[in-house]
Amino acid sequence: MINVGIIGYGYWGPNITRNFVSHPGFQVLKVADNRPERREKLKSLYPHIEAVATAEEILHDPGIQAVAIVSPVFTHYQFAREALKAGKHVMVEKPMSRSSMEALDLINLAQSLGKVLMVDHTFLYTGSVEKIKELVDAGEIGKIDYFDATRINLGLFQPDVNVIWDLAAHDLSVINYLTQERPRSVQAIGKAHTSSGQENIAYLILHYESGMIAHINVSWVSPVKVRQMLIGGTRKMIVFNDIEPTEKVKIYDKGFSVKSDEDKDKLLIDYRHGDVYIPKVHMREALAGMVDDFYQSIKSDKEPRSDYHSGLEVVRILEAAELSIKENGREVKLN
Repeated sequence: MINVGIIGYGYWGPNITRNFVSHPGFQVLKVADNRPERREKLKSLYPHIEAVATAEEILHDPGIQAVAIVSPVFTHYQFAREALKAGKHVMVEKPMSRSSMEALDLINLAQSLGKVLMVDHTFLYTGSVEKIKELVDAGEIGKIDYFDATRINLGLFQPDVNVIWDLAAHDLSVINYLTQERPRSVQAIGKAHTSSGQENIAYLILHYESGMIAHINVSWVSPVKVRQMLIGGTRKMIVFNDIEPTEKVKIYDKGFSVKSDEDKDKLLIDYRHGDVYIPKVHMREALAGMVDDFYQSIKSDKEPRSDYHSGLEVVRILEAAELSIKENGREVKLN
């Protein structure tokens, strides 16, 4: 049994706590939150778990072997670093940190101490993304030409990060997971409609050496909730609609081929309209898969699916996108 402490019991903390409590390999000893009303809420649901006011009561507890950090983004680096230095395995909510320098420091520390460091990129553990990964790896859709993702809704405004750090991180983790190629550059524009100065709507374009392109639209100010990703391949196309209760993934046998008519100096486009296939995907809660991956990584000394490499890549792209926004959409190269 691995004793775990959870830092943060706000919006996402209750979901994380529930899944750690449900896992047979973990025992949740403490949950930290500095708000008395949140601690009372925890105690009403889990009277056997100690509710504490500060993260330090978890970070400095020698009886805790693993820590889940579900606190605001600006605290991720500090808490993760202290936890690793205290000899604990760490799962940190996305994004991993506020800069690639911070992420690299955490990675170096985890490597030197032999501790697991993973990021909660939840969507990598959904049945939908697992099925899409299976199809992509099997060559079912051919070479990927583009991703077009939309993740919009009304709220939840974050006080310490803008909308790309909050929402685009999900789609970036999925895109990175589905393809081994990393973007060579990113362009982004965004707008803040509040006095906080944090952009609440943004558009990202990722460019790849192969010619693949990815477009991501994120917003906290949409009248409707949309969670959709289109994946265009040379053989088939995929629609991933996370709002759908059951038919979340659809494979379209659609596409086109191009022929040139040199005599007439024009392109001839041949369109293909085939069947639509809806594969069966498992409906297990994604967080349950993430928590189990954390457990297996600790017990078996293996790399988790959502490892620190994934966390670093997402932070690097977000960092470049934020710079692009500040410089009016300038194309920012990624080393």
